[in-house]
Amino acid sequence: MSNFSYEIIKECKHTGARAGILHTPHGDIETPIFMPVGTQATVKGLKPEDLENIEAQIILSNTYHLFLRPGHEIVKQAGGLHKFMNWNKPILTDSGGFQVFSLSNLRKINDDGVEFRSHLSGEKHFITPEKDMEIQEALGADIIMAFDQCTPAGCSLQEAIEARRVTKLWLERCFKAHKTDTQMLFPIVQGNIFKELREQCVKDCAPFAKCGIAIGGLSVGEEKSVMYDILDFLNPLLPKEQPRYLMGVGSPDCLVEGYARGVDMMDCVLPTRIARNGTAFTKKGKLVIKNAVYKDDFRPIEDDCDCYTCKHFTRAYIRHLINADEMLGAQLLSIHNLRSLLKLAKDCRKAILGDYFKDFKDDYIANYDTSKSRF
Repeated sequence: MSNFSYEIIKECKHTGARAGILHTPHGDIETPIFMPVGTQATVKGLKPEDLENIEAQIILSNTYHLFLRPGHEIVKQAGGLHKFMNWNKPILTDSGGFQVFSLSNLRKINDDGVEFRSHLSGEKHFITPEKDMEIQEALGADIIMAFDQCTPAGCSLQEAIEARRVTKLWLERCFKAHKTDTQMLFPIVQGNIFKELREQCVKDCAPFAKCGIAIGGLSVGEEKSVMYDILDFLNPLLPKEQPRYLMGVGSPDCLVEGYARGVDMMDCVLPTRIARNGTAFTKKGKLVIKNAVYKDDFRPIEDDCDCYTCKHFTRAYIRHLINADEMLGAQLLSIHNLRSLLKLAKDCRKAILGDYFKDFKDDYIANYDTSKSRF
């Protein structure tokens, strides 16, 4: 597919970290990268201008949610997601498979697809791999995901084996149904925490991975150490000359640890979700700004942060907004949290290119307190 290509610029000598460039029809993406999530064709509370200002290179939207509302045909009539939401850079759409399995209380799975009820209206729907490709083609994202079955943490080996079988079957059908050369289809490696299954899934995906591959079924409830162990296992097995996308992971420590294990792309709703709850990311850990200790704290969230929020507002003011339930509070924290992760990805890339990534990673993790909520 001539509209897409990926080149590795530099690899860390001591870890699996890579710096690269993914070329797409809507622009180049410098990796490693974090991707803000715009589930409903919007990153909650932020304008496209805000995303430009924090240097977002690519954003995500979700097939399941947009299929239910406003409907993929409406988006198609608008000219696709890029025009619908006024975003001229790359877009990735998740297949919606995770949402089908996690949000729908009533679902029936067979080899043909999934019958489920909308979490909005209770209306019954049936999605096949072919239908999923039709929806994503109408949405018009640059990168699309294969329809797959994601298993939860703690599932049995037999459940994971069955999900792998279905995922392979659906991938083959997605690939056959995928027609447009302006969209790149990423297969998704499943297998839960079972390494033999993960290896089999990599082999399942390899023939269909033309310019990218995704890692699914992690960060679904397992310990971080378990996720890192699976990533260590997968790193030498995955296609080297293609970007690797770890789905649904977005805390600062996980970004650094993921990049060190050969991951190039990550996304998560976490930075905007915790912003709405009054929590900020910092280099030292999370800061719960709604706490009383910050009522007369007139420092920025983080002294050396270059985001709009930290340049113009104090902890005391943002705390006031959050506790007064003013929407600006969540907006300002969302800007800060997303910029923090995008800047972190940029710093990791700089460290890889400068041959000091391992020292950067070790120093960052040593100073990042996963239990810290105030300082």
